[in-house]
Amino acid sequence: MKANMGSMDRIIRIVLAVVLAALYFSGVISGTLGIVLVVVAAVFALTSLISFCPLYPILGINTCDTKK
Repeated sequence: MKANMGSMDRIIRIVLAVVLAALYFSGVISGTLGIVLVVVAAVFALTSLISFCPLYPILGINTCDTKK
């Protein structure tokens, strides 16, 4: 897997994952929607840790800085 996520993209995903998890664990969001958002938060966290988003190649997106 070749990295396809830039640092700003990774930071945004981590912040969103933390916010979604905090909303769920504080009880603001619950039920099925809460579980779905926790799964989305986990996917955001995982993809930001490995710097690869599986949807980006399909959509032709690459936010990773190119090194010359």
